[in-house]
Amino acid sequence: MDRSEFQENTRITVTYKDRNGKLRPGNFYVFKLFDEFMIVRSTDNDGLFRKMAYNDVVKIVKTKPADRSHFFTVPDELLEEKMWRDRETMFHYASAPGRGK
Repeated sequence: MDRSEFQENTRITVTYKDRNGKLRPGNFYVFKLFDEFMIVRSTDNDGLFRKMAYNDVVKIVKTKPADRSHFFTVPDELLEEKMWRDRETMFHYASAPGRGK
């Protein structure tokens, strides 16, 4: 796969290769696209942010643009390329005072 097959602020269902090369299914929210990789957040398991290389995606099963009301927002600094140079995953927990968290 290459960058042109993905778009920011979309939900995707894919088959991808994990670190061991095993094929896995996954549901992700695509935050940011870079030349070599994209920043996604798992929407079905652990909620981790991941750096996913385009060539790790074997097959795109489904793509759905996210509604504006369902956009995930995170600080811009978390989506900078330099933040992900030496990192594969990141856990980010956001709280909202108005929601009792």
